[in-house]
Amino acid sequence: MTGAPLRVGSKDSRAPIGLFDSGVGGLSVYIHLAEQLPAERYIYYADTLHVPYGNRDSKDIEALTLTAVEWLYQQGCKLIVIACNSASAHALQTARRCYPQLPIVGLVPALKPAVLASTSGHVAVLATKATLDGALLNQVISEVAAPKGTRVIKYFDPELVPWVEAGMPETSETAQRLRQQLQAFASADVDYLILGCTHYPFFKGFLFDEIEAQQLALQVVDSGQAIATRVKSLLAEQRLLATTESVSHTEHKGHPLVFYASENNDRLKNVVQRLVGPQTQVKYII
Repeated sequence: MTGAPLRVGSKDSRAPIGLFDSGVGGLSVYIHLAEQLPAERYIYYADTLHVPYGNRDSKDIEALTLTAVEWLYQQGCKLIVIACNSASAHALQTARRCYPQLPIVGLVPALKPAVLASTSGHVAVLATKATLDGALLNQVISEVAAPKGTRVIKYFDPELVPWVEAGMPETSETAQRLRQQLQAFASADVDYLILGCTHYPFFKGFLFDEIEAQQLALQVVDSGQAIATRVKSLLAEQRLLATTESVSHTEHKGHPLVFYASENNDRLKNVVQRLVGPQTQVKYII
């Protein structure tokens, strides 16, 4: 994108909101958006050809992210959410420079509110390696956690994302490791666990059940709701909120999500529709 023309977003309130992730994890952010902004149209781009991003280097993540943002821009999106912590950590600022008048919202693990709420002074972040090593998270650690003397434990398990996409079987080795890690966090006096990958909110129910069963003093935090609130605020500021009149009586629950993937995958449609509902349209970019 070096030397590329600067891009501006659509100023039509009926234009869609674009979401981007390397896989299906960003659907957890879409769920929050659809709850807060049911009149909006949504286009989701999943770069399934190159998933996962978590183990890629910074330049690779940046290049792939800018390609995805350009594709969503070409679809006429009025705002784009980089619904991927790894992509946000390594490409958000560059994307904003390339598209200065297109609102682009990125994700950063919800560390700040956890640090401010913690009474033990120990919090944990569960995320991909790219997110844990990225500038956005470590800036919050140095600017918010360190001055308060809060210890931040970073934890990465490469099998968590495949576990989510496999339906989160509770008898798997990944599930057992997660149970043991919750115990380890509690033993380290952690009182807030931040979910720093968009796949992870899909197993919040599993975490809540385990925390209750093990009687652990752990609070679980994810950033999806805060992202949706930020998107709503930005659209309101620019007078780009869709009106309820744009949703027909037969679509009283909102417009169906249109999900695009960069690689045809036989099982992808089942995964997507299991996570967000059978009305979701799944298409492939050839």
